[in-house]
Amino acid sequence: MHGFGRRALAKATLSSLPLAAIGLRPARAAEFSYKLANNLPATHPLNLRLVEAAARIREGTGGRVEVRVFPNNQLGSDTDVLGQLRLGAVEFFTLSGLILSTLVPPAAINGVGFAFRDYAQVWAAMDGKLGAFVRAQIAKHGILAMERIWDNGFRQTTTSTKPIATPADFAGMKLRVPVAPLWTSMFKALGAAPTSINFSEVYSALQTHVADGQENPLAVIYTAKLYEVQTYCSLTNHMWDGFWLLANRRAFDRLPEDARQVVAREFDRSAVDQRADVARLNDELQGKLAAAGMRFNTVEPSAFRARLREAGFYKDWRGRFGDEAWGLLESTVGTLA
Repeated sequence: MHGFGRRALAKATLSSLPLAAIGLRPARAAEFSYKLANNLPATHPLNLRLVEAAARIREGTGGRVEVRVFPNNQLGSDTDVLGQLRLGAVEFFTLSGLILSTLVPPAAINGVGFAFRDYAQVWAAMDGKLGAFVRAQIAKHGILAMERIWDNGFRQTTTSTKPIATPADFAGMKLRVPVAPLWTSMFKALGAAPTSINFSEVYSALQTHVADGQENPLAVIYTAKLYEVQTYCSLTNHMWDGFWLLANRRAFDRLPEDARQVVAREFDRSAVDQRADVARLNDELQGKLAAAGMRFNTVEPSAFRARLREAGFYKDWRGRFGDEAWGLLESTVGTLA
């Protein structure tokens, strides 16, 4: 419709990356052939960098380890694939910590509403003690999380009815949120009527007005073409979200030690590269989305933070996460509750 396709996004972000490699099997069979699933379009920087990592892993292991990337919910919804990962039917999976929290509750702590001021705070926390704490909790469920979390960006709010300028604008709004309790809790505290819908169904839900709005980072709004079914984009920056690269522990441990080191190193290298990609992409996307017809406005976060405090949101989630996790968060971002 607006010329925003695979070719356009790749040119705008990472034109040198091999899109065609996604999901292709090399001619010679590897000793270990593992699947990596995610819910994002093939053109998203996460998938472009996963393809690079997979190529380096094959080369670095002398062809013994092959990782095939399955983007765009090809292997099922987030909840489906999380089950497959635990069973070992899928060996790797990139998943938002907020969605993972249905299994590992502390994994949602990075999504506390209006907690992070900027990326400096995000990486200080997630590459530091808070991230280490979350990975330790994930490990208790037979899942290994790679050390570096991938960037899904600060989340913005899009709607088809009106812009969001103050907390009162959320009143009664049918807002799509992921299948995770933190989102539902936060938007209820802001007065909205959140409804949990898997990402694979978001476009159609907005198109048919099952939901009036949704919230996602600009890169997802762009690559999933949500601008086609939404009018307003309010830069709420209401939470930061990232993707943990998860591995089935049994499958990972089957790899020889040297191969495990290559896999972990190359995935973490691509995670850091992808963070830079998203930063560059976000600098460009507001203009591209505006050209597609989206109307932008900025918001003052203090009013939203005050509303959440008054509603008991921070106090409630401090109780749920526990003093240790909450203390690690506040050691970076300052006092919230």
